[in-house]
Amino acid sequence: MSSLNSPRQIAVEGLIKVTQSGGYSNLVLNALLEESNLKNEDKSFCTAIFYGTLDRMVTVDYYLKKLIKTPLKKVKPYTLAVLRTAVYQIKYMSKVPVSAAVNEAVKLVKNSNESFNASFVNAVLRNLARTEIPLPNGNSIYDISVTYSCPNWIVSVLVEDYGVEFTKDFLNNAINPPPLFARVNTLKVTAEELSKVLKEEDVSAKILSDTALLLNASSPQNTNAYKNGLFFIQDLSCQKAIEMLDIKEDSLVLDLCAAPGGKSFSAAMKAPKGRVVACDLYEQRASLIKKGAKRLGAENIEVYTADATEFKEELGLFDRIICDVPCSGLGVIRRKPDIKYKQENSFEELAKLQQKILNNASRYLKKGGKLLYSTCTLNKKENGKNVEIFLKNNPKFSLVSEKTFSYQTENSDGFYAAVIQKN
Repeated sequence: MSSLNSPRQIAVEGLIKVTQSGGYSNLVLNALLEESNLKNEDKSFCTAIFYGTLDRMVTVDYYLKKLIKTPLKKVKPYTLAVLRTAVYQIKYMSKVPVSAAVNEAVKLVKNSNESFNASFVNAVLRNLARTEIPLPNGNSIYDISVTYSCPNWIVSVLVEDYGVEFTKDFLNNAINPPPLFARVNTLKVTAEELSKVLKEEDVSAKILSDTALLLNASSPQNTNAYKNGLFFIQDLSCQKAIEMLDIKEDSLVLDLCAAPGGKSFSAAMKAPKGRVVACDLYEQRASLIKKGAKRLGAENIEVYTADATEFKEELGLFDRIICDVPCSGLGVIRRKPDIKYKQENSFEELAKLQQKILNNASRYLKKGGKLLYSTCTLNKKENGKNVEIFLKNNPKFSLVSEKTFSYQTENSDGFYAAVIQKN
């Protein structure tokens, strides 16, 4: 096996871990890069290949199927991963010479346990380089799937809920690099002050509101401004959803599914004279909230390990509740492309779990209090339909407002938020 100090090799190893073992893309790549001795430039190259291949894998496989008679599932795993990364380089990385993509792919396979496939890889890639293979341009589920590199089942969900044009537009955006937003820590600094501090660290920041900045930075967590707790990373949709909840400066707030903590942090900044109780099912994830709160100086956050489906009377009642439930994540596939390759049946029980959490969350709400139900998916079964079911079964509650966010309307991730009030 070739050295893990090769950026292409690391990209291949990472791809195998995600596609074969179901690993989370960010965790897989970060771990591999930390183990390596790559220079920053090579790390960036590796990252581009890894995420680019994941983003475009449905389309990449379409090209391979046109060139290989054997079903892809019968191609050896390492060979297939090498082919996928090489096809991505040839088709989508214009600065990479075709000869380099081909030669390096062949070299990787030659130095692996699947060295017998080296000539096969060479033939496939050279055939790809000289063959024009047009992508389909129709509006069928299959055509959209191939062109915008998204599995059929996700395309079907989006088309059914939002129509063809929205789906094509959304998926086209999902294969482009996502914007990076910062939430200003208003306990310590203003948006204008933070912008100036970041500029001194060569980070460009556009002020969008009193609490939101659009950043142009590859590693904002490495800045002194971040280390000193002047901001945290949070998508614009999450920031606007918290605004919908109308948290007062002395509110008692409960965040039931809080990790990694962004919404709790925002709530703490909205309620500096109040209290935020942040809960998560796992101690390890709860510790992330504690760590983040300490960095930000958010002393009004209390963190507990708790199951969001089980009522704990000792927590008391709250003015505001954040109920950001586990979901299919279809709204954030541009940030987490591995979501596209989860099996559809892995999400079948989600709506039931979401309803259970929402019902339990409502038990903590004071009369006149407001609850935010939110997801980072665009699947209506997990969103508005869950809220409809809850309101039908709980006549003491009413819908105050709801909104579906997407990049087309907010330049944000796909996100749903509904505010429910206890009458």
